[in-house]
Amino acid sequence: MARIPSEVIDRIRNSVDISDVIGHYVQLHQSGKGFVGLCPFHEEQTPSFSVNEQKQFFYCFGCGRGGNVFQFLMELKHIPFTEAVAEVAQLANVDLPSQYLNNGEQNTRQENNTPNGKLMVMHEETAKLYHHILMNTPAGAQALKYLKGRGMTDELINDFNLGFAPEQRILKPFLEQKINDYQLLRKSGLFVEDNNGGLHDRFVDRVMYPLRNQNGRVIGFSGRVIGKVPAETPKYLNSPETPIFNKRRTLFNFDIARKEARGTSKIYLFEGFMDVISAYSAGVKNGVASMGTSLTEEQVGILGRAVRQVDICYDGDSAGQNAIDRAVTLFRDHQPQGMQLRVVQLPAGIDPDEYVQQNGADKFAKYLVDQEETPVDFYLRFYRLNKNLNNQTELISYLEQSLKLLATLSSSLEQDMYLTQLAKEFDLDKATLKSQLQDISRQLGRRNRHSQPAALLQNDGSPAAISVVPSSSPAPQRNPIKRTELAEQLLLRYMFHDQEVWDHVAAINDFHFAHERYQTLYLLAESYFSEHGEYSAAGLMDYLKEDSLRSTLGQIEQLNVDDVVNMQLIDDCVQLIQEQIPLSQKIKELQSQIREASSLNNSELATQLTMKLIKLLKKQQELKAEETN
Repeated sequence: MARIPSEVIDRIRNSVDISDVIGHYVQLHQSGKGFVGLCPFHEEQTPSFSVNEQKQFFYCFGCGRGGNVFQFLMELKHIPFTEAVAEVAQLANVDLPSQYLNNGEQNTRQENNTPNGKLMVMHEETAKLYHHILMNTPAGAQALKYLKGRGMTDELINDFNLGFAPEQRILKPFLEQKINDYQLLRKSGLFVEDNNGGLHDRFVDRVMYPLRNQNGRVIGFSGRVIGKVPAETPKYLNSPETPIFNKRRTLFNFDIARKEARGTSKIYLFEGFMDVISAYSAGVKNGVASMGTSLTEEQVGILGRAVRQVDICYDGDSAGQNAIDRAVTLFRDHQPQGMQLRVVQLPAGIDPDEYVQQNGADKFAKYLVDQEETPVDFYLRFYRLNKNLNNQTELISYLEQSLKLLATLSSSLEQDMYLTQLAKEFDLDKATLKSQLQDISRQLGRRNRHSQPAALLQNDGSPAAISVVPSSSPAPQRNPIKRTELAEQLLLRYMFHDQEVWDHVAAINDFHFAHERYQTLYLLAESYFSEHGEYSAAGLMDYLKEDSLRSTLGQIEQLNVDDVVNMQLIDDCVQLIQEQIPLSQKIKELQSQIREASSLNNSELATQLTMKLIKLLKKQQELKAEETN
């Protein structure tokens, strides 16, 4: 397999805007000269993920991940470098020579040979089998009739790859022809193990809904019974937790909905799979559903990282109202900063699936737009449930609940609008309602102030630590760095971007960074410059092989520094660094770096390090001779 030349890699990387590529997966917002969003690699509610359009790299202040467009795709999709390059080339409409195009197929085969890859292959083969049984065999006829009775077309069934698990136990011998690994079959979640170690099909006599991850690969199933069943039998049966399936982090149809939401940045959250499929048939393809259980904190985080707005569209009956309340509360407590929440209520007793069947696809799509409301609108109606508002006591209780809700609004205009609405509906004095609202707001303000944690201060009252970040970037969540490390970062930042500073530092006899990773980054950058001439943050990201070094480079590039170089600052940084390094420590670190370079078969770096080590050893001998004399 031919290796992609560096000039081809550079051309492909420079042909796309990293913010456009990342914007397909992360909801980005303009902040200063760059963009910020919620990191797709760890859970967070406040954006700490930064994308630098000018330098073409990303960095997360929360988890420390950083890199260029290739590293982003590699990290997000768990694909190798060559496959990421091929994907970016396709996005940029750049022709990648044919000798490199087989890498994607080879890497897919390599992934499928990993334990998790084999589990996904098993699930995908199982989905094909169940789909074939549903569409082409007498065993699936009753299930197919059931789906057609619910308005499903062949096209919809094929789009969602629905299937049927028959009563006959056929899955184990079918999969053993492809993967003859008993332990892997046990871990798949597709079987139930008896006391003797025998494996039996978990899903029997059920309509099967394949569950996909964000990349569209099948990772689990949900099976629905048809016909009459015993009371103790669950209507839906989900796959158990496996190495590839976590129901708290899985949303039905999320891989499709996320792509469809790129234009509107909106996703509809439905209660059930059939609701999602019915909405899909109506042209509303940006719909998802949780796994038959209540919405989870993890799912809220996933939605918040993907879109700017979520519309909760649950059933209009009492159970649906309570489900909306739980979902809104979960979003309120865990939704990421800047995300909007809306509610769409269907008429009581009708779910989205039934609405489409009764009124048609066009009316359903229009209803979703026309009936969209804020959570405040929902609660002003929700608080009325089981209350007799003709009773003065219950009316006062309702108004107190409503005013407490309005007190949480930050917009005075919104508050005034809802106060007008309440005063008009119940024939009350608006000024009285407003005075009551102000009293509640003052009480909430005092409570919030008292609950604020004290700042972490040193004994003299000064802040415990200070860290340097650009003003347009999100606040870092990692531990602040110490003076020496900050000096090293500042020095490298100036060295990378100014040839005069680089030459100035390189001319200092026996200069050495105090921390090993900065010294290693310096030496690799030196090697990078010898090959590429000019500096590019995104280009150096490709040159670095260690994720930790890419993270360090990302941190350095995020520093807010003056464009005009202050050489006194450069000398101060150098002096501070050199003061922290005893000669013996420099020698010890160099020896360690040489061993590491040799173990990686990096002879060029090992030679450079050896030359520096010889100089330090010579200086150490000279110092010892001076002490003897």
